[in-house]
Amino acid sequence: MSDVLKSLSSDLAAVVETASASLVRIEARRRTPASGIAWSSDGVLVTSHHVVERDEGIRIGLPDGSTAEATLVGRDPTTDIAVLRTQASGLAAPHWLTLDEIKVGHLVLAVGRPSREPQATLGIVSALEESWRTAAGGVIDAYLQTDVIMYPGFSGGPLVGAGGGFAGMNTSALLRGVSVTLPAATIKRVVETLLAHGRVRRGFLGVSAQPARLPEALAQAIGQETGLLIASVEAVSPAEAGGLFLGDTLVALDGQPVRHMDDLMALLTGDRVGKSVTVAIVRGGEQIERTVVIGERA
Repeated sequence: MSDVLKSLSSDLAAVVETASASLVRIEARRRTPASGIAWSSDGVLVTSHHVVERDEGIRIGLPDGSTAEATLVGRDPTTDIAVLRTQASGLAAPHWLTLDEIKVGHLVLAVGRPSREPQATLGIVSALEESWRTAAGGVIDAYLQTDVIMYPGFSGGPLVGAGGGFAGMNTSALLRGVSVTLPAATIKRVVETLLAHGRVRRGFLGVSAQPARLPEALAQAIGQETGLLIASVEAVSPAEAGGLFLGDTLVALDGQPVRHMDDLMALLTGDRVGKSVTVAIVRGGEQIERTVVIGERA
């Protein structure tokens, strides 16, 4: 048994050592520095949005112990992802695991570099479920939860599988009291968008609303029991320009049903910004349509 434990211990230490070649320290806030991951060997770094509290004067700690400057490429608060760029060389881009390679019960390591040397904690994948939406509206490709302890400064660091592949990036900011891991598919989508545009575009309608049950006859006619009752319409908004009023019930946007606020948020994607879409509403007991040009959320 002792030989088995020694072998496992040595293997885990080797995983941490290999992972540390892709791990940097992020100095972009007043308190404890955080962690970041080399996205590519040419100096693109990914970290958590919430640990980058300033846009300038960002420094990073490199695996060899030296420091370098970094600039902010862009950030997406809705997924808690920020992208930095540094002129430092010698960073190793990691191998990212797909969701198919991750199973509940797998041993994993959370690795961080809030100080000069890497730090690590061991746990298992405790939950792996379908995609979900953050409170700010960001789409995460899978709910990946572990029982690893997230020490201060671990946000922005990787979750590493027993074979050395990176399962995702850890964050403590998206769910209160729960440490979750952003899977590689989410990170890739957001990083590529930020590199191309500097921001992630989000659609904007300009209403506040709450779910409301539709009259039975109308619900049967359109095939859904609920819609979104509009509680307010912002001035000088796409909704106001499109003729939506307080008391209307939104039931579809661009041909897609809208039953809950999550449905509406999911439809207000960046590719719809600036486009005219048909909005179906219930007004005075009848379903009517209006055309709205989707705006961009600031």
